[in-house]
Amino acid sequence: MKQKIESYDVVVCGGGMAGFCAALASARGGASTCLIQDRPVLGGNASSEIRVTVHGAGCHHPYARETGIVGEALNAERNANHIYPIENGWTNSVFDMSLYDMAVREPNLTLHLNTSLRDVELESGGGGLAALAAWPPASAEQGYYLRPACHGGDRVKSVRAYVANAEVELIIAGKRFIDCTGDALLAHLAGCEWRMGSESHAETGEVHATAEASPDTMGSSIHIRCIDTGRPAPFRAPDWAMHYEDAAFFYEQGRKPNEPQGGYWWIEIGVPFHTIHDNEAIRHELTRHALGVWDWMKNRDPKTMERCRNYALEFIGQVPGKRESRRVMGLHFLNENELQRREAFPDECAYGGWFIDLHTPGGLLADSSEPSSALGYDDRVAEIALKYIGPYGIPLRSLVSKDVSNLMMAGRNLSVTHAALGTVRVMATCGLMGQAAGTLAAASVRRGAEPGETVENAVGEVQQTLLRDGCYLPNLRNEDPLDLARAAQPSASSEFRFAGIGAWERDIDQNLRESFWGRAYGRERALADEPCQWFHLAGGRLDRVGLHLHSTADAPAEATVVLRKVDSIWAYDREDGEIVWTGTISVPPGCDDLVWIAPELDGLADGCHRLEVSGPENVHWRYSGAHPYGITGGHIIGSGRYHWFRLPGEFAFSVEPAQPVHGPREALTGVTRPRERSHAWFSDPAAALPQWLELRWPEKQLVRTVELTFPGQLVSEPHWENPFYVAPYVARRYVLEAWTDGAWTPLARESENVRVRRRHDLANPVATDRLRLVVHETHGAPSAGLTEIRCYA
Repeated sequence: MKQKIESYDVVVCGGGMAGFCAALASARGGASTCLIQDRPVLGGNASSEIRVTVHGAGCHHPYARETGIVGEALNAERNANHIYPIENGWTNSVFDMSLYDMAVREPNLTLHLNTSLRDVELESGGGGLAALAAWPPASAEQGYYLRPACHGGDRVKSVRAYVANAEVELIIAGKRFIDCTGDALLAHLAGCEWRMGSESHAETGEVHATAEASPDTMGSSIHIRCIDTGRPAPFRAPDWAMHYEDAAFFYEQGRKPNEPQGGYWWIEIGVPFHTIHDNEAIRHELTRHALGVWDWMKNRDPKTMERCRNYALEFIGQVPGKRESRRVMGLHFLNENELQRREAFPDECAYGGWFIDLHTPGGLLADSSEPSSALGYDDRVAEIALKYIGPYGIPLRSLVSKDVSNLMMAGRNLSVTHAALGTVRVMATCGLMGQAAGTLAAASVRRGAEPGETVENAVGEVQQTLLRDGCYLPNLRNEDPLDLARAAQPSASSEFRFAGIGAWERDIDQNLRESFWGRAYGRERALADEPCQWFHLAGGRLDRVGLHLHSTADAPAEATVVLRKVDSIWAYDREDGEIVWTGTISVPPGCDDLVWIAPELDGLADGCHRLEVSGPENVHWRYSGAHPYGITGGHIIGSGRYHWFRLPGEFAFSVEPAQPVHGPREALTGVTRPRERSHAWFSDPAAALPQWLELRWPEKQLVRTVELTFPGQLVSEPHWENPFYVAPYVARRYVLEAWTDGAWTPLARESENVRVRRRHDLANPVATDRLRLVVHETHGAPSAGLTEIRCYA
């Protein structure tokens, strides 16, 4: 056995989405960083070995898709991949290579793949496998498993790892450690307190806590992929596979096989198996059941046999994707109630917005799968509607161990209750937490302070770094004192004025699958569902608003309209904000056109407004086939709140006068997506490209770095993006120019850009009082667009 000794500023254990983002953030933050991953590829559950598609807040909230490193990775995969990411089971190696490419290109990052964490040494000389026998074991006296802290406080000195097929042992020392192993193996060996199972409602007071505490956890899954061979493809299951005969097991218990291609998250096994120690038994059981599911669909299910006739099983996973195991106790124990009320944490470092997704322990061995699925995800059912929460912030303290001062954690092993884990555990959210942990680790090394001390004394530095690096934080904005652009006066060649969207209008983003936007075309929603629309007004006058209503009534019908000023496009509560106008309109029988109201308002506040419409079942508001930036529609759900759903889309309406909500100032607001205002400059689509946005200062500034953020595709998840997708408002061809010696001088040129965020470090810093971006070509949009520009000396 060969032994190697290495030392780094930051050591990250686990290379799933959380660990990948943590390691890259740490390395980009200037810390020498090592990433240890026990598999041959990065991505964890998202990799081509397990093939769970990356979900997050963007599935349930408009413009809440994750950016930062996880967004960069997902964009890179879509830019390069030739297939649709249909759902679970369809990830291919292009995703793995996108992550690998990003890791290999980072000079501060050392990557150890096929390398398993074996042991831990604490600075006291103890800890690790040798100490486990002397430390208190986990107990289920509380109902769930609880392993108390095993010492009065210590630090990790090094980890011991083994490289598969190489007969090499690594001893890796570090100043800071981040546990992204999922099972919290590093924290376990370091003596940290952890929990596993479910807390009771009596203990936590959470809406979705179980009535009784339990050691049970959500199960693990493997996924299958099936392809159309173009001809009949017979399938015979082996005799050891599970044999299914009961259609009700699938169609009445939340396991509906929607598509023959795959995507069956419900191929899941948990209780009575232990999700950690029985992992290999779980893998075999999942294989038996996965083959049995395909055998049922192919050979006996009357609803799928014909559709599956030409399909063949092409992939069956053999690495179980876990949902839940150990949760490490940190400086803050995150509770579902805090997320339900969208607590504004002072140390906000990430955000989430997936629903409270708590699968039934046992999976395929239980009576039903995830309860919402068993009820068909019907948002009119109150118990389902209560699961839709967010977007909410996540505190940095939940990523810092309370027992080991130089240890952090990110991913599903963070400091959180079981109920809250149901929403924060999805991989896009885990990636954001990973970037936060890595950024904190690098900052704490620079400051020579422990992570907890850095949170207490310099959390603003960490938060502003996250924002600069492309992350979004719901309650924060750019306040970087070094950003020269914040003091500049912006102007532009033109700006877009919003006047509305038509019912039969098509969207400009033709790079999204037709099954996304196409579902809105020609559709409508009854006014009895209380539909609403969030949109932005520029302030000042609002003379008229037109709603495209379709009535099947035989007589005039009456509808009530309320215009409400709200604080963001995620204002879901009925009583949010302030009513600025309310009235009724008469809808003629057989109407299928704009019906106008005339608020004739003046002196309106600028920002986000919600237009609420209610009326009879036989009058409908038409959806639009267009989806302009920052506009979103919704309706009342079973919880009595408004909510947005990604399909089918926004409602057709018009406003007069047209609203100048996309002026150049919107690129300097410190926020890079629609929220309380549009936060994006767009040029007039009627004015031909090139179009420009200019910054002007009272006196000359020395500019060394310019950072640009173009409007990305934030309204849907990557599942809806075509092969080789690039968001239409991303500038393909542009020039950065500075005013010097009485003329515009090029500083940087791009001719084939596909990236949403670009950083230009100028070879020759320039002293100028005017700088501009000139967009010559986009990826399909008629307007140039920009959500942020930053300048640094």
